[in-house]
Amino acid sequence: MNALTDSVVLPSDGSRPLLVGRVWDPESGGPRVVSVRGDEVFDHTDRIRTVSALLDLDDPGEWVKAEQSLPRWSLASLVEASLAADPERPRLLAPIDLQVVKACGVTFVDSMVERVIEERCGGDFHRAAAVRSSVLAALGGSIGSVQPGSEEARRVKAILSERGMWSQYLEVGLGPDPEVFTKAPVLASVGFGSPIGIPSFSEWNNPEPELVLLVDSHGRARGATLGNDVNLRDVEGRSALLLGMAKDNNASCAVGPFIRLFGGDFTLETLRDEEITLTVDGQDGFRLRGQNSLSRISRPFEDLISAAFGDHHQYPDGFALFTGTLFAPTHDRDAPGQGFTHHLGDVVTIASPHLGSLVNVTARAEELTPWTFGVRRLMEYLASGSGGEPLPDQAPLEAVQKVSG
Repeated sequence: MNALTDSVVLPSDGSRPLLVGRVWDPESGGPRVVSVRGDEVFDHTDRIRTVSALLDLDDPGEWVKAEQSLPRWSLASLVEASLAADPERPRLLAPIDLQVVKACGVTFVDSMVERVIEERCGGDFHRAAAVRSSVLAALGGSIGSVQPGSEEARRVKAILSERGMWSQYLEVGLGPDPEVFTKAPVLASVGFGSPIGIPSFSEWNNPEPELVLLVDSHGRARGATLGNDVNLRDVEGRSALLLGMAKDNNASCAVGPFIRLFGGDFTLETLRDEEITLTVDGQDGFRLRGQNSLSRISRPFEDLISAAFGDHHQYPDGFALFTGTLFAPTHDRDAPGQGFTHHLGDVVTIASPHLGSLVNVTARAEELTPWTFGVRRLMEYLASGSGGEPLPDQAPLEAVQKVSG
């Protein structure tokens, strides 16, 4: 089991990472703030109430290293229970809690082409192959190196518009401002091992493997994790105004397995060349492999953060920021020319050397356990005393008790 734990969850870069996250604790009936050291998992909830509060400390990594909590669980047992989806045992949750979940779209010029194709198809995957050929012919080759907002970007945009292929995706893919939207409500994200939801009304959908940055209430990037920005291509292809319907459904946002805190040799700079891999293993024997190469992202991480946070918008509990994906599957699965779409029971593994692996299985969104543990339930849990005592400098968490009580 330790070998499974190392290969499935932990980073493989040979370092000793500072990992924090959350565990569902059946004993107390709520989420616990944890850190990981090797195969031991430490419960810090008696000292810090939420991951949001932890990331707002002056130095979250040093705080975790200095904590003297005793280990409470083995990582191997948590991984096993999470993969078994066993509700009676402690299991891993998404490592975020009060953070708003934001997402940036079309941050890779290459993937912008697929968004244009979706729109030109009107969400009909049967037309995808023919439309893709037409769009690529109009471009005359790869545009992956085009810098948004540049003269070259304006030229590409003009070419597509002149060929009758104007799209709102051209503006956010090539223009000066990135797309930033709200992916999921607070506390709605699922973690390692949990099912991810595909609604019954979608026939063309796919995973989106992404780097997720954790940003505190002051706009500082504090760490990173992996995410699956589950996407319904047929819905968004009908109209970009259906983005909420395409992106925000039951269990449609997976994050994990842990947040790796920045510190020492692991910094934001480390992730600029990170290779995030995707594997989809279907019950039909189909296997899809893909890659999200962050070295090809069109906009710097700092620009994405400043587009979400600043004088124009604050996040008092911080936010998690999906940074977009290069990956857009075109491999045929069911019939020639129809491309890829999920089947129920697909095992989706998203992994990277510095962040570990996020594993989930697709299921029908309407048949999954309803999401019921929201902000009110969390406040009640913390106010009940199950969450322990707040640190003296955690005034916002004391306010939580007053609101709840």
